[in-house]
Amino acid sequence: MASLPFENRSIQMGALARLPVFFALQGKRGIVAGGGNAAAWKAELLSAAGARVDVFAPEPAETLRTLAASPPSGAIILHERAWQPADCTGAAIAVAECADDAEAAAFAKAARAAGVPVNVIDRPAFCDFAFGAIVNRSPLVIGISTDGAAPVFAQAIRARIETLIPQGFARWAEAARKWRPRLRPLALSFRGRRNFWESFADRALAAPDMAPTEADLAALLTPVHAAEAGSIVLVGAGPGDAELLTLLAVRALQSADVIVYDALVSPAVLDFARREAKKMLVGSGDGNSSRRDDTVSTMIALAKAGRRVVRLRGGDGRAGAELGACHAAGIAVDIVPGVAAVQTAASRQDAAAAATPSRPTRARA
Repeated sequence: MASLPFENRSIQMGALARLPVFFALQGKRGIVAGGGNAAAWKAELLSAAGARVDVFAPEPAETLRTLAASPPSGAIILHERAWQPADCTGAAIAVAECADDAEAAAFAKAARAAGVPVNVIDRPAFCDFAFGAIVNRSPLVIGISTDGAAPVFAQAIRARIETLIPQGFARWAEAARKWRPRLRPLALSFRGRRNFWESFADRALAAPDMAPTEADLAALLTPVHAAEAGSIVLVGAGPGDAELLTLLAVRALQSADVIVYDALVSPAVLDFARREAKKMLVGSGDGNSSRRDDTVSTMIALAKAGRRVVRLRGGDGRAGAELGACHAAGIAVDIVPGVAAVQTAASRQDAAAAATPSRPTRARA
């Protein structure tokens, strides 16, 4: 087959104000300094994540006493005294509710000296990490951060996401956790495993309120054991605006092993691809028949090797020659049309016209 190089560079991610990470705290020790309601909330979070929480508070609030008597998961142990630097030793995470900056600085210094990441509530200058707004469908957990710029905005976004994520996703996520070890002895190929989890996601999205059963697992495994074959999807990227991609186009990009694209496709569109996908830039879409033949030959060879190939073209994705070559080679091929540029322009003109108040016509004397 013709040799077309894969891109060596990865699509660059934009700057992040915070790196979203998720601490594994099950069975580990956390410490909380402070006895108010804010400290109680952080102790509850750490316990819910499975940590054993030592709380140091000379005068703990009643909410803390109630929480310690009935923690959500990990034990919460009250120490009715002020915290001491030695309390940080052996902790996995440290949180404090401090009265002033002097106490905050001292707590942060002690935690860091013990090698413990620290958060001082409502004092970001002393924090190694921040708590975001949380959507809890554990083991599916979604965290939201505005880097402290707008906590109320983060809460509003959390409320919106709560309405979009069914409670039943928690059951599906738990099923995924239980079923994953059962797939290992099957020695599935990478493609077989991905086929399973894509089908799993489709099933969960289609029936989020249904409790997954052993019958679902069996139904998901049946097609995975069939012979695996590659495929090609011809996708139109539309006029270049990533927000105008169709849902089918996004799904194709997220399941592709290889994405073959031309220079008319914007980097924002490629951002929808999974990070592991290989990307091949194949020219400017100028209609050069020799380059097109090389591209098609490469796509067909990749599909015959079991890869899922997406041919991503600017515009509405018309590709008659590529479609015919795929059919002639016996390769399964799908077409996902893009939004035509002329259609988009007309829609925007109509919207602009509707938004502009009409002016009365003046008769000339």
